Amino acid sequence: MNNKKNKKSKKRFFPNALTILNMFLGFTSILFIMRGEYINAGILILLAGLMDIFDGKIARLLGISSKFGVEFDSLADTVSFCVAPSILIYSLYSNNLHFILGLIISFIPLICGTVRLAKYNLETDEDSHKSYFIGLSTPISTVTILAFMYFNNQIGGGEFYGNPNIALGLVIFLGILMLSPIHFPKVPLITFKSSSENSKLLIILIVCSFSIMIWKGFALLPICLGYIIANTFLWFFKIRPGNI
Repeated sequence: MNNKKNKKSKKRFFPNALTILNMFLGFTSILFIMRGEYINAGILILLAGLMDIFDGKIARLLGISSKFGVEFDSLADTVSFCVAPSILIYSLYSNNLHFILGLIISFIPLICGTVRLAKYNLETDEDSHKSYFIGLSTPISTVTILAFMYFNNQIGGGEFYGNPNIALGLVIFLGILMLSPIHFPKVPLITFKSSSENSKLLIILIVCSFSIMIWKGFALLPICLGYIIANTFLWFFKIRPGNI
């Protein structure tokens, strides 16, 4: 029995280490935001997103998913995809707003994200087998904000990060989507031996990944908006991911 417990605890080390790295990257990104290094902060948040993808998948692959892992992952996500984007929005886009209004809009990623994570934790047991999230995930919401920032910076260069009014409108829109009943596909399993739907999503993911590597910010924003708009469209026309 002790040997089995030791083996399980050793297996848990790697996904938990990725979760800790996710949290550390999110924390470090906040420090970069405070120093006005928004591009570097965004890169760290994107790396945190990769850690978030792999920690859960590795835990499930090794058969060591646990309540602790789910809760710990959510706490890390709160730092990287709720607190960090709220501070980024306040620092970068709320300068021309009244203090209270800027505070309220900047608070949206934090409040909507934490509610979204709490709901996800409650639904994990019954929905873990599903290939979709109910409501936009906090990492995708945050990456979309970063995509807007990168896209505009690549176009305008220097200290240009996009029109603040559009950015704040996007934040409100993403906050609504996080709390919505719309279904958004999860990151597919990294295998072509699963379902045909998983294989299609994996091919799309590979193409998108190569596009981002080549065109960076020019590709990231259209990909994020395409993902959101396409799945919102499918929802309103009653075509549910996982049911086609």
